[in-house]
Amino acid sequence: MTSDTSSTAASSAPTQATGAWQPDVLGPDYQQRTLPLGPDPDGEGDAFATLVRYTPGDQPVATSAVLFVHGFTDYFFQEHLSEHLAAQGFAFYALDLRKCGRSTRAGQTPHFVTDLALYDVELNRSLRIIREETGLPVLVMGHSTGGLVTSLWLNRLQATGGARAQGITGLVLNSPWFDLQGPSYYRNPLSTALLQGIGRLSAMAQLPLGKISTYGDSLHRTASGEWDYNLDWKPLTGFPIHAGWLRAIRRGHLRVHRGLDIGVPALVLRSKLTRFMSKYGPAADVADVVLDVKQIQRWSGCLGERTNIVPIEGARHDVFLSSEKPRTQAFKELDSWLEWLATSPEAGA
Repeated sequence: MTSDTSSTAASSAPTQATGAWQPDVLGPDYQQRTLPLGPDPDGEGDAFATLVRYTPGDQPVATSAVLFVHGFTDYFFQEHLSEHLAAQGFAFYALDLRKCGRSTRAGQTPHFVTDLALYDVELNRSLRIIREETGLPVLVMGHSTGGLVTSLWLNRLQATGGARAQGITGLVLNSPWFDLQGPSYYRNPLSTALLQGIGRLSAMAQLPLGKISTYGDSLHRTASGEWDYNLDWKPLTGFPIHAGWLRAIRRGHLRVHRGLDIGVPALVLRSKLTRFMSKYGPAADVADVVLDVKQIQRWSGCLGERTNIVPIEGARHDVFLSSEKPRTQAFKELDSWLEWLATSPEAGA
């Protein structure tokens, strides 16, 4: 079980000089480095990202590194994930993207961007820092929206020689968001065109989607879960959805549907079933209540390289935040695939 990070986002925001490693909110084994990104292209002041690293005193000698990217209404707090990967020989790093978690600044709209390609700046910089510090090949991990973001990023890296040329060996996706869930009319051409128009002309318009805390209630220890994290950075009901952001997401979805070339093998972990629920109940603990797992299954074949798709019985949306049995199975599947990756000629960086 992870520890609580902070009572408020403002009090936890970095105050030290940027560019140097500083203590992180997760405790003495973690450090954070603020990455200044310059003026926000979406007009909300200066943008920052935050790179976090796990540096336990008894860490074994690393043979690879990993860069983890969170999803929407999320940030890095999964200490058990970093501990597990460190035990497997990985130097662990995680990135809080601009306006997310540790990177949020006063006056900014959490998670708001109008183009997912904007994230390339902090992703490229983080990759460069990891390679400079470790000299090791890098595994990329993305959860939910982070899975969409990282897949599109790797596809764009093809224009500069490809992911392997940058030292990336593989991609692990944990319930990636590859399509818009819900009724089919949400995704038809008319609805898509309407969203594109609203998102372009009124980017900050909030969509009237209501507040549902089913997933948050299944996770956080103040409700029905076992996990502890900063509710300012990951509220139970999620952050509001803005039209410009959803337009960027849909443009990303459609790019995936046309087919990508990420350049490296991929592992996709997902729950075995979806249950959309307006209120928390025990069924929320054994299913994905956020995304449609059939869509994940369908579109994961568009990544362009060898892809293993593994359903996890009883898993939540974040398979590594599932209850003990499916969580253990998810780690077992991850370890098995990493063992294959380490010896596969397809993964040579």
